[in-house]
Amino acid sequence: MRTGEEYIKTLNDGRTVLIDGEAVGNVAEHPAFRNVAGTIAELFDIAADPSNGMQYHSKEIDGPANLVFSIPRSREELRNRRAAVERWSKHTHGWVGRSPDHVGTFFAAFAAHPEVFENAEHDFAGNITRYYQRILRESLYVSYAIIPPQVSRATTASGWEGDFLQVGVVRETEEGLIVRGSQMLATGAAIADEVFVTCIKPLGPDDVDFAISFALPAATKGLKFLCRRPYGPETSSEFDYPLTTRYDEPDALVIFDDVLVPWDRVFIDRDIDALRRQFFDTGAHALGNWQAQTRFTTKLQFIAAVARKVTQVNGTDKIPGVQEKLGELAAIVSSVESALLAAEYTAEPDSSGMFVPGKRSLYGAMGLQSETYPRAMQILRDLVGGGVLQLPSGVADMKSPTTAPDVERYIASPGVPSEERIKLFRLAWDIIGSEFAGRHQQYELFYAGAPFVVKGVYTYRNYGYEAQVAELDEFLAGYTVDGRVSEEG
Repeated sequence: MRTGEEYIKTLNDGRTVLIDGEAVGNVAEHPAFRNVAGTIAELFDIAADPSNGMQYHSKEIDGPANLVFSIPRSREELRNRRAAVERWSKHTHGWVGRSPDHVGTFFAAFAAHPEVFENAEHDFAGNITRYYQRILRESLYVSYAIIPPQVSRATTASGWEGDFLQVGVVRETEEGLIVRGSQMLATGAAIADEVFVTCIKPLGPDDVDFAISFALPAATKGLKFLCRRPYGPETSSEFDYPLTTRYDEPDALVIFDDVLVPWDRVFIDRDIDALRRQFFDTGAHALGNWQAQTRFTTKLQFIAAVARKVTQVNGTDKIPGVQEKLGELAAIVSSVESALLAAEYTAEPDSSGMFVPGKRSLYGAMGLQSETYPRAMQILRDLVGGGVLQLPSGVADMKSPTTAPDVERYIASPGVPSEERIKLFRLAWDIIGSEFAGRHQQYELFYAGAPFVVKGVYTYRNYGYEAQVAELDEFLAGYTVDGRVSEEG
C-alpha cells in the first residue's frame, strides 16, 4: 500500500501549477499546497496501516488494495466500502471534498461496466479496465475536470466565439488525440497524481469535438493548472485558522495547449452518447455521490458538535430557544444520515453485479443540500452571535505581555479558560466567516451541479413518481359521481 511519504515524493515532477503570475516549483514545499498535501499524505498512511481496516484483497489485481476504490458486489461489500470512506472523512472531518476516494469511486463503476466504453476502432474498454487496475495497484490520487469553463451559460461550446475554449479534439494522430482548450473545476488537481477530463454537461450534435474522456498525469507537457487564490498562506497561525491551514484544497482551471493524449489513455473519443452513458449507465454517478454524501454527513456532524459546544461554553444550552435551534440542526444532520443509510439499505445489484445505492434516498438528500448546508451555517451563526467578532487579532495577543492579561481576563467564560474559549470560537469563525468558509459555502451549494439541475433532474427523475401516481389513479378510479352517498344525502 502506498504511504504518505511516497505520495509526497511524487509531487515534485515538474507539473505546471500557476499562482500569482508564475509557475510553482515543488508543490509539496509551496505554502499554498504543502499543508493540504500533508493531509492527503496522512490519508494514505491511514490506509496503509492494516489495523485501520481499509484494505481488502482485490480480484482485479489479485492483491491488496484500498477499500475506497473497490467495486461493491454485495451489500456487505457496500457497507465495508462506506466504512472505509467514513474512516478517511472522519480524519478530515468532511472538509476535504475531493479526496482520492471521490474520483476513484467513479472509476470503480466505470470498470464494472467496460462495455459502455467499447469502440470499434480502439480498445477503450480495455483502457478503462487497465486504468482502474492502476488506481488499485498504485493508490492513485485522481482529480477531475468535468465542467466547461463559464464562457457562456446560454450556449454550448460550439456556439461560443473563439475556437476550443472548452477542451476538445484539434486533430487525431497515430499516437493519439491532440486536445486544446480548458475545463473546470479541478479541485485538488494541483496536488493529485493525475487528472480525469470529460464533460458532464449535456452537449448538442455540433459539440462532438468536445465529447471526450481521458486521463493524464499532472506533469504532462502542455497541461497547466491555473489555481484560484489560496487561503492558507494568508493565515496567521494554525490556532487562528485550524481548518484553513489543514484542508484548503486548491481549485484550478485546467488548460491544454495542444496536449497529446495517447490512445491508451483515451476512454471516449467524440461520442456524445457514450459521454452521457459513462456516468449514468455505469452507476458511477450514484456510487460517486454516495461517497460524497458520506463525506457530507461527517462534515455536518462536525458542525453540529461545534454548535453544541458553543452553547455549553456560553451557558445558553438551557434556554428553550437555543435548544430549539440545536434540535433543528440535529434534524438536519439526522435526515442526511438517514438518507445515506437508506440508500445503502435499498441498494440493488445492476447488470454487472455491482451494488448501486438506492437512488431515491441518495438523490433526495442531494436535492436539499443547497438548503441544508446554508441552514446549518445560519444556525451556527445564530448560536455564536458576536462571540466570533469579539476575539483577539491572533495568537500574538495571547502571548504578548502587553495584551495577554486583558485577553485572559475579559475573553473567557465561567469554568472555561480564555485559551479554550478563543480556540473554539476561532474554529467557529473558520466554519462560517473566513475565506475558507465562504468557499465551502459556495462549494456545497454547487457540489453536484446547479441546484435546479440536481432537483429537477436527479431528485425528480429518481423519486419514483410513476408508482405513486399509479396508486393515486387506482384510488381515484375507485369512486364516481354515482357512487354511494352519505345517509344525510
